[in-house]
Amino acid sequence: MSNIHPTAIIDSLANIADDVSIGPYTVIEGKVTIGKGSNIGSHVVIKGPTTMGEDNKIHQFASIGDASQALGETDEETYLEIGDGNTFREYCTINRGSTKANRLTKIGNNNLLMAYTHVAHDCILGDKIVFSNAASVAGHVEVGDYAILGGFTTVHQFIKIGAHSFAGLSTVINRDVPPYVVVAGNHADAFGINKEGLKRRGFDKEAIRALHKAYMAMVKSRKPQQEGIDSIQALINEHSEVALFVEFIKASERGVVRSP
Repeated sequence: MSNIHPTAIIDSLANIADDVSIGPYTVIEGKVTIGKGSNIGSHVVIKGPTTMGEDNKIHQFASIGDASQALGETDEETYLEIGDGNTFREYCTINRGSTKANRLTKIGNNNLLMAYTHVAHDCILGDKIVFSNAASVAGHVEVGDYAILGGFTTVHQFIKIGAHSFAGLSTVINRDVPPYVVVAGNHADAFGINKEGLKRRGFDKEAIRALHKAYMAMVKSRKPQQEGIDSIQALINEHSEVALFVEFIKASERGVVRSP
């Protein structure tokens, strides 16, 4: 049976699973679906249309699913989709999509968004991502699985952050970050492959060594892109991780973060 505090305000349009816990003074407004096993703290605001999966935890004073902050928005419906097992800490803010784009903000599974983090309209987040305190992404940003943004990191709109990448404290990102890469600084520079993170996630030594060679050829080097690709073609053929790394760089429209 659900545990809903009597001071919570729940819209009649909301669909709340039977065992969801909702704390004091929380407001759930509009078409909001919350899956089983979820725990919503006190003083939380959730607005719809928002769909949340199972076993999510939202701490006090978070604002989930409010409208886009983009200028010139209309009254058309926009959406927020959240998967399973996510944790949103205090004062986390997540906006729905905008009417000028896909109308959808989407967050995957098992992510941790710490206090004061912000996810703007039309962003797409994968799985097992960490946003440290006050990390913020502007509209239309895509973040790959296992990426970590250090505290106070900020990301410009339309940026793509690759899987297993790592951004240091107070990094300002205005270009795409390839998968597996460590970046830091204002504006961000690349500082090699995220070797320690990859080791912890079970990547073998050969894959990490191959990624380092690919990084040296594609990010550290100032040679033309195709020349870099040609120099590591054997690694591309042998390691799927290197192939993903190269394809990300080739597909980048904004250009990728480079080594200083």
